[in-house]
Amino acid sequence: MEQYIIKGGIPLVGEVEIAGAKNAALPILSAAIMSDETVTLENLPDVNDINVLIESIEKIGAHVSRVDRHTVKINGSTIRNCSVDYESIKKIRASYYLLGALLGKYQEAEVPLPGGCNIGSRPIDQHLKGFRAIGADVNISRGNIIAKCERMTGAHIFLDVVSVGATINIMMAASRAEGRTIIENAAKEPHVVDAANFLNSMGADIKGAGTDVIRIKGVPKFHGCTYSIVPDMIEAGTYMFAAAATKGDVVLKNVIPKHLEAITAKLNEIGCEVEEGDDSVRVVASKRVRRTHVKTLPYPGYPTDMQPQISAVLALGQGTSIVTESIFENRFKYVDELSRMGANIKVEGNTAIIDGVSQLTGARVSSPDLRAGAALVIAGLAADGFTIVDDIVYIQRGYEDFDAKLRALGAEIRTVNSENEIRRFELSVG
Repeated sequence: MEQYIIKGGIPLVGEVEIAGAKNAALPILSAAIMSDETVTLENLPDVNDINVLIESIEKIGAHVSRVDRHTVKINGSTIRNCSVDYESIKKIRASYYLLGALLGKYQEAEVPLPGGCNIGSRPIDQHLKGFRAIGADVNISRGNIIAKCERMTGAHIFLDVVSVGATINIMMAASRAEGRTIIENAAKEPHVVDAANFLNSMGADIKGAGTDVIRIKGVPKFHGCTYSIVPDMIEAGTYMFAAAATKGDVVLKNVIPKHLEAITAKLNEIGCEVEEGDDSVRVVASKRVRRTHVKTLPYPGYPTDMQPQISAVLALGQGTSIVTESIFENRFKYVDELSRMGANIKVEGNTAIIDGVSQLTGARVSSPDLRAGAALVIAGLAADGFTIVDDIVYIQRGYEDFDAKLRALGAEIRTVNSENEIRRFELSVG
């Protein structure tokens, strides 16, 4: 089982190129099968979740060809069935996007219930509510979601809670339904906008993405297109906080600064300097960070996917910080691991109370999920001594070349497979 080993205490300095957004690429890959013409997708991140979904799309019969590491061509005209194999898709949560895509194109779909990181209850009731509203009969049987309809017609749908997945899934299916659909209380995240822009590039008629009301006029078919995935705001934010934790100076390239405003605001609050360019952001952290309060909220609020990373930074801050998680109820599992490194954090319900310490120390820790794993790496980069992060398969689900990009910024980090490799690394870096 692969691990990261890190020698901490080195400020990160340099430039890092941000990859395409995993959370945008997953629904866009799913939606690409809705056309019978060839769709070319560019700026795809080369991460495990993407590769699992591509494999699943191939298994239902779509033709997929890799142009290069970050570009694929997909043609959905050869799809043989609308039933997705459990074994190929069980590791990722985004399997549910194939429901909206297949239902929209073929009026039927059978997809396993989603997997992914265990960060708390993430019900799909809003997805099913939307499908039923446009005419689908939806049931859950033997671990599969089965949706069928003879005729999809537009509907007025009010989401009971803001849900990115439900917004995109309903948007995909409704874009091929007869008539008009209105989604109210829709999610406004950048990847919702990116999915809508992609669907429109294939011929959909979607207006209002990025607001809380999305209006969709159904069309009978889609055509091919070439589309480039939006940059990953969560990957960018992770490197921004890594710079803050290590007192570094990092320039992030290929970003959309507007998407990072909630993260930038918090970095400014805790004492970092942030300079924005047209498609770049520079983070300079010359001193120990200050305390702050954070509450996760739907976009444009502070993102839940950036909650563990800022907590790792605040563990080294001056004073007491409070982090409130309002999206997922099980997102503090990394706290015990940070405590092994000397952090002073107390969790009460959905709130973490962080009393900052002046120094973390290296330890052996285990990654409980994707973003928590990234937070433990940030802590290891700032800690004194050696840190070993186990279960990095979670991290590899969402970060492309994480260790290589950190090394390019000066970090001492390696991917290792054995105790012998760990010892060799420790000897080599002293």
